[in-house]
Amino acid sequence: MDEHDPATSETPRRRGPLVILVLLLIVVAGGFAWWRYAPHRDTAAQIAALQVQVDDLGRAVARVRGNADAFRARLDDGDKVDASVRQQLLALGQRVQLAEDAVANLADLRMSGHDALALDEAELLLTLGGERFTLFHDVPAAIAAYRAADTALAEVDDAAFSTVRQSIAGEIAALNDLHAADPFALATRLSRLRAQVAGLPQAARLPSTPVEANESTFTRLFSAFVQVRRDTSTAQAQTVVRDAALARDLVQLDLRAAQAAALARDDAGFRAAVAEARAQTGAAFDAQAPQTIAFVKELDAMATAQLAPPAPTVLGVALKDLRNLRATHALAAAKAADRHNEVKK
Repeated sequence: MDEHDPATSETPRRRGPLVILVLLLIVVAGGFAWWRYAPHRDTAAQIAALQVQVDDLGRAVARVRGNADAFRARLDDGDKVDASVRQQLLALGQRVQLAEDAVANLADLRMSGHDALALDEAELLLTLGGERFTLFHDVPAAIAAYRAADTALAEVDDAAFSTVRQSIAGEIAALNDLHAADPFALATRLSRLRAQVAGLPQAARLPSTPVEANESTFTRLFSAFVQVRRDTSTAQAQTVVRDAALARDLVQLDLRAAQAAALARDDAGFRAAVAEARAQTGAAFDAQAPQTIAFVKELDAMATAQLAPPAPTVLGVALKDLRNLRATHALAAAKAADRHNEVKK
């Protein structure tokens, strides 16, 4: 055939579009196939990935559940511990309450014992003060005892005993108003007078006894030292002496007796000894001499001293009040104890 044959030349031209059309159909079919099957592959991959994630989440949930169970177990243990601690705290609270009650009871017993001891001490001191004044008329010692009793009563918590303290204050004031002479001061003044006896001038002449005709020499010599008279006046008998040294010794003895009486607070003995010393001084020494005048003046001043003044009317009132109050309190305590025992029964 001729290459330039029209029939032959038209055949390739007609096949070209057909090929193109076939190619287009193939491409469209491939695209359709790809379009149809490609999403299914992606979905499977996604499902596989999601399955993996679900498995991971399952394992995580299992772990979380295990942790939750562990935490729950720990919480249960903590609740049990808290319950036991609460019970222990309640037990401790009860023990503390019991301890507080015991301490309160001990404090009450201590206070009651302390008050009883203070009241015993105050009663003893009031008794000692009253007896000290009654037996020895020792006003300073009695006042000191009363003040110590007031100090003991100040430690008592019961206000009812304040009336006893008021009575004690009244008795102390009454004792201070007595103005009793100080025996030690009087003893010191008497010691100074004893030192002055040696310097007193002797009287111009001492009275002499008549000498009998038939009296022997021994009798006259013995009578110069010892004289026996029927006169009962001791002062007059002591004033009739012939020896100045003996007169001074007698005055010294009288002053010593006055000192002893002053220290013993013997009012009557002190006045008698001072009177004897004054009488002996007036008879044996020069009454006009300045030393004798000053000596006698000092004796007269001491003769008025009051060593044992009478007891004040209020002495002993505080002791009576204290004993009455203690008896009343003891009776009230006994009645309260009886009522408490009846309530228990």
